[in-house]
Amino acid sequence: MITIDPATPADRDSLHALIESAYRGDSARRGWTHEADLLGGQRTDPEALADLLADPAQTMLVARDGQRLCGCIALADKGRDRFYFGMLTVDPRMQGAGLGKQLLDAAEDFARQQGAKVMEMQVIAQRTDLIAWYERRGYRATGGTAPFPMHDPRFGLPKRDDLVFALFEKPL
Repeated sequence: MITIDPATPADRDSLHALIESAYRGDSARRGWTHEADLLGGQRTDPEALADLLADPAQTMLVARDGQRLCGCIALADKGRDRFYFGMLTVDPRMQGAGLGKQLLDAAEDFARQQGAKVMEMQVIAQRTDLIAWYERRGYRATGGTAPFPMHDPRFGLPKRDDLVFALFEKPL
């Protein structure tokens, strides 16, 4: 049975392993949401995850199958009745079974409980299949973009030079 709850600092290393396995390298290719064709290097690092877990304005929800972490989603309170989500991650061996939707629903519920009226997110514009998935869940492009940190290896090593984030939001 899958449970979804806030992560604790003790989850940091398991979160790191899960996120890296789902976003980068050959292990990520088992799923459909990877960035392995766009980026090499790391997706995040243990220090960034520790900072996120220690920040009172941020929450990481984790999905567990028993004791094993199998998914996560990061949330940030942006103020002005707005929340942001990112790092939606599902173990590549479990993708396509609805866990991503469960995590997104749990994140939206959490944000609503905190008084949020709008959820924001960004996705690499070249990830058209993933964008279509978010659009089916009510997210709409704002028309805005944000630059990808092309020269910061903490976010990955670009395999092409045209990466940009497309901005999306959904009324809650």
